[in-house]
Amino acid sequence: MRASLVSSRAALAALALALAEPVVAADDYVLGPDSQPQAGAPKGRIEGPLTWKSTILDGTSRDYWIYVPAGYDPRQPPALMVFQDGHKYVDVQAEYRVPVVFDNLIAKREMPPTIGVFVNPGHRGAAPPQTPWHADNRSSEYDRLGDLYASFLIDELLPEVAKRYPFTPDPEGHAIAGVSSGGICAFTAAWERPDYFRKVVSHIGSFVDILGGGAYPRLVRQSGKRPIRVFLQDGTSDIDNRWGSWPLANQQMAAALKFRGYDYRFEMGDGGHTHTHGGALLPDTLRWLWRDYPKSTDAPRR
Repeated sequence: MRASLVSSRAALAALALALAEPVVAADDYVLGPDSQPQAGAPKGRIEGPLTWKSTILDGTSRDYWIYVPAGYDPRQPPALMVFQDGHKYVDVQAEYRVPVVFDNLIAKREMPPTIGVFVNPGHRGAAPPQTPWHADNRSSEYDRLGDLYASFLIDELLPEVAKRYPFTPDPEGHAIAGVSSGGICAFTAAWERPDYFRKVVSHIGSFVDILGGGAYPRLVRQSGKRPIRVFLQDGTSDIDNRWGSWPLANQQMAAALKFRGYDYRFEMGDGGHTHTHGGALLPDTLRWLWRDYPKSTDAPRR
């Protein structure tokens, strides 16, 4: 009896120790062939970094880049996709490698020819930030609800891009993406201005109470349905801090989108607040996002 009791206590102690130890995320996602340069895929070109001083977001300046697809023809205006924290997405040596993925999917007609605009967060300081992630206006622009940042894009920056490279005026041909605070920012832009943005990609989105974003699951459930398509990605080992739990918040967002009947997709991996999962998924994400655009006999194939 005593031996049995000791054994049970030992088992319970072992179980408690196991539960107390943090789960280590595998986060070992790898990039597939569509994220690697492919022979025969015509290559678009990157212009930038260019610098923009905003009047709508007064006192801020930022760098941005433009991806122009191979064979660009202004008589056939392409789609548009905007990326927040553009320095990360435009880097062809990092996890997302958007220009490479665009080249490959456009060549295979698995997404439409698309102008890419990669926008860094704004900075107000006299000295440049140590890294673009530390731009001093990033949280104010990205985490705050409302239409101010969307107005900056729609009324100020994107018309300047369109002067150089006209793109389709069709909102179904306009997508927006971002990571972390940039992910909630992308959703906010489409939520506030579905007349302009209809497609959203959020990587490890910060749908927590930094500057009010924790309200979104309730707002999605209780507000009129927007004509937007939403892709969400997160990991079970993402951040959990005083502003909230990123994994829980993303699950709540997915549940709210499902409840309201949105066209959405949610991918929960085992990673942390990193870019590896989102980067590995990006080609499939873009196939899903653009799967029926344009709605014609020439539509890209899945």
